[in-house]
Amino acid sequence: MEERLQKILSAHGVCSRRTAEGWLAAGRVTVNGKPAAVGDKADPDKDDIRVDGRPLKGPEKRTYLMLNKPRGYVTTLSDEKGRKTVADLVKGCGARVWPVGRLDLDSEGLLILTDDGELTQRLIHPSHEVEKEYLVWVNGDIPAALPVLRGPMELDGVPLSPAQVERAGEGILSVTIHEGRNRQVRRMCAAAGLQVTRLRRVREGALTLGELKPGRWRALSREEVALLEQVPPKRS
Repeated sequence: MEERLQKILSAHGVCSRRTAEGWLAAGRVTVNGKPAAVGDKADPDKDDIRVDGRPLKGPEKRTYLMLNKPRGYVTTLSDEKGRKTVADLVKGCGARVWPVGRLDLDSEGLLILTDDGELTQRLIHPSHEVEKEYLVWVNGDIPAALPVLRGPMELDGVPLSPAQVERAGEGILSVTIHEGRNRQVRRMCAAAGLQVTRLRRVREGALTLGELKPGRWRALSREEVALLEQVPPKRS
């Protein structure tokens, strides 16, 4: 199947799509012996694609996982305090993956792990506005807190983008944000006079946690990875 050369070079682990554009413009990429230009397409299974005269290697296999992170685990690969990490939960996946974004020690729910650096940067950069939905169990005056949570808010003097906040049950809120400030949802609730007793991420972009049990992980399907890849690359 034909694809843009920028995507092919990135998928083969040669360079980022952005870098590929520069290489194409500089005439470093050929297809079937002819110089290729930005926007050209090719079929890596049929066409002879070369960079600086060297043929492409096979595409580098990437790993994409969804973990239902339980409480009591830190979102890191190692911890100097000896605490349990999410790496402990996915050590049998067969690859060295890292978490995309964070969930604090006392939070739980959907966490993506991968060894794809380019996709990681797309998902965590705030300019891409990837939505993250949380179920939040709270104590306090919810009717009084809702206008505060839905209105203009700041953390550390920096304005936050408006959050989508709805009631999701008795003492439970659904909070959707697309930023990733440190403990953002907990701090928003505290500013609105609410005490958070439990916080679980249930959606990131188009991916939902579903019935995945706490502490378990699964590989993402090709369709799910494609949904993540629809996030545009960061512009410099």
